[in-house]
Amino acid sequence: MRGLPGGPAAYGGAAPGSAAYGGPRSRPGQGDGHRGLDPPRPPGAGRLRLVTALAALRDDVALDTVDVADHELPGGLDALDPVVALRPRLAAADAFVLIVPEYNRSVPGPLKTLIDSFQSEWDAKPVGFLGYGLSLTGGVRAVEHLRQVSAEFHAVGMKDAVLFPRVLEHYDAQGRFPAEPEGPEAAAKLMLDELLWWALALRDAKSVRPYGV
Repeated sequence: MRGLPGGPAAYGGAAPGSAAYGGPRSRPGQGDGHRGLDPPRPPGAGRLRLVTALAALRDDVALDTVDVADHELPGGLDALDPVVALRPRLAAADAFVLIVPEYNRSVPGPLKTLIDSFQSEWDAKPVGFLGYGLSLTGGVRAVEHLRQVSAEFHAVGMKDAVLFPRVLEHYDAQGRFPAEPEGPEAAAKLMLDELLWWALALRDAKSVRPYGV
């Protein structure tokens, strides 16, 4: 997404099993004891709506939502791979939010493949996280792995994340998510506030001294 005048841009990358700034086809991984069977597939759009609804209330952010499930993933990491079409969108973003389920105690493969397909597009940009899973960990192991991956790409992971342990219990009888929005909305606002502070600070710094190591 593009930045607004005086405000940063934010982008999300998603996968079948993960999303960023909302991938509606996300799947929560079991996290504990999972051995490769497909996990249940509750609608992932709830996690998307939680973030995008809060972002829509702000005048300092514009969203570009990407679901990895909508993009053919590369078989290698060369310039001809199909995912390269996302390069201008990632490069234009000032910040990222990754929405990720914990799968086999880590990050789903498609999201990791997408991240690995790019390099400078992540440089010196902040990354926020929303994790979820079927176990009590609530996706925290996937989020912590993404923090390490983000650091390798010279991105800045946000301290505060949004987590949904036992994600199926966050739906009400009508299928609405989250059933009790006050806590998740407060956590998401905190994460977005941090993300936008870092987005502006890093964008201003790069305008004075371009990033490069």
